[in-house]
Amino acid sequence: MKTACRCLFPALLPVLLFYPVSVTAQSYPARPIRLIVPFPPGGGTDTMARVIGPKLGEALGQQVVPENRGGAGANIGAEIAAKSPPDGYTLMLATITNAIGASLYSKLNYDLVRDFATITQLATTPHILVVHPSVPVKSVKEFVTLAKAKPGELAYSSSGSGSAAHLAGELFNSLTGVKTTHVPYKGGGPSMIALVGGEVSLAFATMPSAIGYVRSGRLRGIAVTTERRSPSTPELPTIAETGVAGYEAGSWYGLSAPAGTSKEIIARLHAETIKVTGVPDVKERLFNAGFEIVTSTPEQFAAFTRNEIQKWGKIVKAAGLRVD
Repeated sequence: MKTACRCLFPALLPVLLFYPVSVTAQSYPARPIRLIVPFPPGGGTDTMARVIGPKLGEALGQQVVPENRGGAGANIGAEIAAKSPPDGYTLMLATITNAIGASLYSKLNYDLVRDFATITQLATTPHILVVHPSVPVKSVKEFVTLAKAKPGELAYSSSGSGSAAHLAGELFNSLTGVKTTHVPYKGGGPSMIALVGGEVSLAFATMPSAIGYVRSGRLRGIAVTTERRSPSTPELPTIAETGVAGYEAGSWYGLSAPAGTSKEIIARLHAETIKVTGVPDVKERLFNAGFEIVTSTPEQFAAFTRNEIQKWGKIVKAAGLRVD
């Protein structure tokens, strides 16, 4: 009998080892989940978190709590997320700024590819060229004329050095031959507050950051930065169609977790997030904020992230941009 028991134990060992993992995956989540937002409140990333987070929490049966950890071009929040335990209780809203930062910053304490497990892309959004009401222009052509008459005098705000809003401004300068001055802030929210307050003259802001101010008349929308007009603001032309050939810029958002998070948890998060983006209330709120929902598999989002890092790396190098 003793011999029989000894023989059975090796056969049962894989089952015993797997059992706790299965229970953990099936019981997830057992407590609230924090969603790292690597920007201050008020910008597009924060808006996305406030719409998606609560609904995802309802689907999972636990709160998903947005946590704003802005600063250093989205790197502070990203580093916190990257170094968190890979147990499914810390998620991050990744953005185009993280992809740009991979080549813009000479020293980063995390790697966007190595240190994260991708879950899904969430959405894209155009940027809007917006001006303070005191700026006497109502079209891109009028703005270019004014900017050429005042080289370096018109300042534009952005959500930080190397952000998509920053590079959208640099691309505009390059293609039109104007010279505007970049003033970085710690996020889209602070950037818009500075513009509304008259600290700067314009911005190439993400639509979720700016659309409320445009609709209320506190800022004037001039044009959108994408290849085609936005369904949310069909009255605004694209910068390209106003005569700036080749101009195109925009932002994207996605959901990631620390590398090493189990495939079972990633699969659960992916499935529930896809369901949430299809909820009519969520779709309407994101549309009104200027987002276009774009989802993907974890593998597709991983490939997309790698491609974005390579694409923006070439642009950053060509522009001679670098932050130490």
